[in-house]
Amino acid sequence: MAKYQTIEAAVRTEFGKGSARRARVAGQIPAVVYGADVESNLHVTVDHRVFAALVRSEGVNAVVELDVEGEKHLTMVKHIDQNVLTFNIDHLDLLAIKRGEKVEVDVPVIVEGEPAPGTMFVQDADTIKVEADVLSIPEEFKVSIEGLEFGAQVTAADIELDGDTTLVEDPETLIVNIVYPEVEAEETDEDEAAAEGEEAAE
Repeated sequence: MAKYQTIEAAVRTEFGKGSARRARVAGQIPAVVYGADVESNLHVTVDHRVFAALVRSEGVNAVVELDVEGEKHLTMVKHIDQNVLTFNIDHLDLLAIKRGEKVEVDVPVIVEGEPAPGTMFVQDADTIKVEADVLSIPEEFKVSIEGLEFGAQVTAADIELDGDTTLVEDPETLIVNIVYPEVEAEETDEDEAAAEGEEAAE
């Protein structure tokens, strides 16, 4: 069974900030479809409510089939422009893809569990880059830090990948570091004291 939704899209014939604003007011998201199999960039609009729901359920690497006036285009979300105030989606970049194709994507890393008492974790990377089948892109990777002691580290190489997914990220990329909270507090105090000293000197 296909692991993607089909949604309707309309060809966009007007361009510029004014037309994009009118589309958003009408509940539509301006989008562009590009890729090796697309002769020229395809400019469309999709329903904001429908697409926002799809991203919430499928994640930022969602695969979606566009029905553009009866013509089907299999695509993957490559970039989302989101309004910083309303969090509405302002614009979409969609990559045209084919079934069986492999793509490189950044997949979110979720940290679970609690480290050893008296320690805390610092997450250095929120995503890792992997290569996966377009119809089997992981929504997220989960990393357990339950009981990890001070000094323990989790790198990209430590993350368990699913199926045919392969790691593209540098295996040594630091994902999580277990530290003492006091160390960070002392550094903060030293930084504040240095800043106060500089202000006094000025």
